[in-house]
Amino acid sequence: MLVWLGYSYVVLSIITLLVYGKDKWAAKRQAWRTPERTLHLLALLGGWPGALLGQKLFSHKISKISFKRIFWLTIVGNLFIVLGIFQIDPSYVVIN
Repeated sequence: MLVWLGYSYVVLSIITLLVYGKDKWAAKRQAWRTPERTLHLLALLGGWPGALLGQKLFSHKISKISFKRIFWLTIVGNLFIVLGIFQIDPSYVVIN
């Protein structure tokens, strides 16, 4: 389970980083933007490390306070989800 969880964080982080990059590119060109709820959903599902990296690399979504508040709540929510999974079945913590 831990290996699967680690891989899912890596894959979702890469996807989220790419989505942040695409959204920043679209913002500069006044093109169609990725909805904020999509960015938050990706973070909640486990892509928050990639979102943090995307915010730093692209200087994207760093000054919008309302976005940042919800973003940090998605990180907390994701960690609670993961902890909840481990509470339901502690055997997931054991690596064989």
